[in-house]
Amino acid sequence: MELGRISGTIVATQKNERLAGFKLLVVDLLKMDGVKTGTNLVALDNVGAGFGEIVIIVRGSSARQAEGMAAVPGDATIIAIVDSIEMDGST
Repeated sequence: MELGRISGTIVATQKNERLAGFKLLVVDLLKMDGVKTGTNLVALDNVGAGFGEIVIIVRGSSARQAEGMAAVPGDATIIAIVDSIEMDGST
């Protein structure tokens, strides 16, 4: 699992029929302290995430194990919207 922040949306009018109904979001990957890693990716939204939100992403075979994703051709899936992070006694 990885942390990321939603930074954009991708619109694709022509796409695989199995992607119908899924938002394609641009995610900036984050270190645990919230600093950008410099890596971006496109992830399928499975939880209704929006711009600026911090999310948890899974990739590879884990991306297809999320609820309702078994037949979806994706390599990265957003599985949670983060409310807060507590590390070393700080939130």
